[in-house]
Amino acid sequence: MPRLKGVSKKDTAGTIAKYYQALFGDKDPIEEPGTATGTPGNWWTVFARVPYIFEHATNHFGMFGMFSDKSVSQLDPKTRELGILRAGFTQGSQFVFSQHCKAARKFGLSDEKIQAIPHWQVSPCFDEKEKAILAWADALVLQGGRASDELFDALHSCLSEEDILELTYHIMGYNLHAVLCKALRLEFDDVPERIREIPIPGGGEVADWAGSAWKEK
Repeated sequence: MPRLKGVSKKDTAGTIAKYYQALFGDKDPIEEPGTATGTPGNWWTVFARVPYIFEHATNHFGMFGMFSDKSVSQLDPKTRELGILRAGFTQGSQFVFSQHCKAARKFGLSDEKIQAIPHWQVSPCFDEKEKAILAWADALVLQGGRASDELFDALHSCLSEEDILELTYHIMGYNLHAVLCKALRLEFDDVPERIREIPIPGGGEVADWAGSAWKEK
């Protein structure tokens, strides 16, 4: 379960109450979790603990028209979703990746391209612009922003400076959500640590197989 407690519907007001109504209807998401998209909904209930953080995060979503048709973003939504999808995948956030598969499809990204996000480097379905976007996302998330001049030049050849700034902002914004959801065990990232020692069958001793093999030689 999430590591922080969520906020009950009866304890919300203003903007948060409006979001709760839009997402959960008349239900209290603490007592009856679940949204229309199949998520538990606890990102919203946990973020509601700090209203100004809730507002900051939802203002980011509002830039590209979430819960509204009034998008202020000038960036092509397929460009944005490519970057966010790759950020969610590389950070290992099931929540960010899964939700933005749906968003990417809504904005016209093909299923073939969505399915190829994990192995974009060897997929023939992406054009040069898309490869530059995906490589930029990798440089931001996997390399901590150590993007080469060659990569930047390739990106700049197909995106304006305004587009590059906005794309970078969105990728890093969702990198934040990917990391945060894993750390706080929110939504589809509410999973136990999977990297652990696997016990030896039957509780036996560890065999010195390397030493035994050497002695046999």
